[in-house]
Amino acid sequence: MGDDRLETALRWVLLLGLTALCLGPFLFLLSTSLEGGDVFALKKLSDLLPNEPSLKAYPEVFEKLPELRNFFYSTAIICIFGVAMELAFATLAAYPLARMEFRGKGPIMGALLATMMLPAQANIIVNFVTIRQLHLYDTLTAVLIPSAVTVFGVFLMRQAFLVVPKDLEDAARMDGASEWFIFWRVMVPLTRPALGTLALFSFVSHWNSFMWPLVILEDKTKYPLSVGLSHMAQAFDSNFRLVAAGSVLSMLPILIMFLAMQKQFIRGITAGAVK
Repeated sequence: MGDDRLETALRWVLLLGLTALCLGPFLFLLSTSLEGGDVFALKKLSDLLPNEPSLKAYPEVFEKLPELRNFFYSTAIICIFGVAMELAFATLAAYPLARMEFRGKGPIMGALLATMMLPAQANIIVNFVTIRQLHLYDTLTAVLIPSAVTVFGVFLMRQAFLVVPKDLEDAARMDGASEWFIFWRVMVPLTRPALGTLALFSFVSHWNSFMWPLVILEDKTKYPLSVGLSHMAQAFDSNFRLVAAGSVLSMLPILIMFLAMQKQFIRGITAGAVK
């Protein structure tokens, strides 16, 4: 009994340590953004909490950096359309790879998975030249096109389709259902947890995209938040409260989305683990 209690206590200590390690940076930023006194008055552990809590840094960051509204708007456009295209294209590509039989299906899937070994930076030059040829340079469309669908999304949805019982598909065919009806009315509703997981991954990826928007966008008012925050850090290098407030604002949408979709995320990420 004593060994069990010791093991449980050690697990709790480990979990609390990992929680503090993961939440530490965010809580420090939150505390700094709410600090109304001296940010550098760290003489004791309690000084990590705001001594004079105040929310004035949040409206102030919008006043001193009007472009921040444009950063949020650009990021929202990129995320909304990026997630929609990812879900549509990944689902349409994964369905035949999972449920249909045709020549070359295995090599096609193998070739797709092989591209995941290439770093994202390896595609920047090719994508940049293509975007210039399409006359889409310095547009939000140029930011969206290269990430319209990912191999990871295709693979995730393929695994979700594979675990759907074939009896449901056969029953629908016996009732005279078309291939599109089976896909849209049978398969897609049964893979909603995987769709939610893919939507969350895609949202986070688009929200945090930095390198490609920085390369393809010239107009600073079109920058997404990830690039805009870097610009903000340079503009407010002596005012850490404003930098912290902007960083906290950029984290909140991802946090809210994860909390709202955490059940679907857990179900989707474990789909296919047990048959």
